[in-house]
Amino acid sequence: MMKIGEMIKSLFSKKIYIKYFTDKYGELTRLEKISKGDLIDLRAAKDVEMKAGEFKLIPLGVAMKLPKGYMAKVYPRSSTFKNYKLIMANSTGCVDESYCGDGDEWFFPAVAFEDTIIHKGDRICQFEIVEKMPEIHFSEVLRLKDKNRGGIGSTGTR
Repeated sequence: MMKIGEMIKSLFSKKIYIKYFTDKYGELTRLEKISKGDLIDLRAAKDVEMKAGEFKLIPLGVAMKLPKGYMAKVYPRSSTFKNYKLIMANSTGCVDESYCGDGDEWFFPAVAFEDTIIHKGDRICQFEIVEKMPEIHFSEVLRLKDKNRGGIGSTGTR
């Protein structure tokens, strides 16, 4: 017989199916939630050398099937630029639940500011699982009746 705590946990826990591309990259570090921080780190699946100004898709060696109604938001780690002089080309990545095929590998779209080397296993980005935006409908109007806030920067700088 299931205890109340186990029942509640099973109601609220979501399962993510993950495939590791070990056939392509060899042994890969398995994903885990570390005790510090709220997001889950992703690692480079192979060594990648980049020249200043170059763009590359850095393979992360994983594909996932997310729970229905959820998506993943991918961000660079706070130390990625400091350690590798890289930025994420699109600032934030969104992986929706439909990107779940056997070959739908996740990548980190990187732009290098300096010559750099990322080694296999280096933690370069992180992700969180969030509920998808609800379905919305637009209703066109000629006027919005609320008061203007004052434009961009209207709240000041301090």
